[in-house]
Amino acid sequence: MTQSFNPVQEWQQRRDQATRYYQEGKLQESLALASKNLELARAISDRAKEGYTLNDLGLAHLGCWQPQKALEYFEEALLVAQEIGNASAEATALSNLGSTYSRLGKFSQALKYLDQALDIFRRLQDTQGEISTLNDVALIYTKLGEPKRALLLQHQILSMRRFLGDFSGEAATLNGLGFAYSVLGKHGQALEYLQEALSIQRAVKNLVGEATTMNNIASVYSDLGQPKQALLIYYQVLLSRRALKDISGEATTLNNIGYTYSILGNNWQAMKFYRQAIAIYQELGDRLGEISTLLNMGCLYASTKRKRKALSCYQNAHELSQQIESQPLLQKVQQHIDSL
Repeated sequence: MTQSFNPVQEWQQRRDQATRYYQEGKLQESLALASKNLELARAISDRAKEGYTLNDLGLAHLGCWQPQKALEYFEEALLVAQEIGNASAEATALSNLGSTYSRLGKFSQALKYLDQALDIFRRLQDTQGEISTLNDVALIYTKLGEPKRALLLQHQILSMRRFLGDFSGEAATLNGLGFAYSVLGKHGQALEYLQEALSIQRAVKNLVGEATTMNNIASVYSDLGQPKQALLIYYQVLLSRRALKDISGEATTLNNIGYTYSILGNNWQAMKFYRQAIAIYQELGDRLGEISTLLNMGCLYASTKRKRKALSCYQNAHELSQQIESQPLLQKVQQHIDSL
């Protein structure tokens, strides 16, 4: 005999399953369930549930690296939240809009949304929401070439997460701290935080987080002049990311493997991995990733006296960097052009 649910129970069970899929990195499965839930929420004319589902769809599209689609759903979720006076849902939608604009390199727009979200979360005394939003702000500061400012925020977030006993969130913050310290060239401190993050991610079986942290650990080894050690870790990360169907993460790791081969003087292998990375970045519309790979390719061409090809890479990077709100990035690209 089949068990029948009322629509509200059905919506909640489906949402719980979609959330589990999302956390496991099964984004297409999460997307399919959330799409069904949106139809159901509209069928029963439940605007609050419709708003929550729109937000779920935005997150799933963002995970699939479809930021424009994600923006559409988050904007719709924001309108619903404002219409029904759901302040918590409004803050969540604003925070997610900020995260998405950050991914697109539109940092001033991202910070505007994140600041609005922070105001609401603080008014509601929603510490978890505040922490999550502060984390996004800290990542933007690192991307904008302000790692010291990011570190101040990350240390504040770490204290808050430990106070709340947020084990999984603590790992994300430790990873952020490790990344910021590596940008500052403090490799010993970076490794300490990253290893601590990794042990938590393994304990809670967060495979996506584990791959991200291992990728950062490998980058630190590369910076420390241990490219062979870095390469071993990168290949493990590549396998994990392909198994998780994390296409954006795969492109990052392919670019890093290419860079490591260039350090080892294996230019043919380096270029092979760079080309794989750039194909994925172009498919995703990830300008920041594409610029990073173009600069690496340009450096490789320049080191082998192929100046025309190097200049072509740098000019393409320059064109893309004009679409990103980052003065340090524009200066970095210009320095590469001037160095030829």
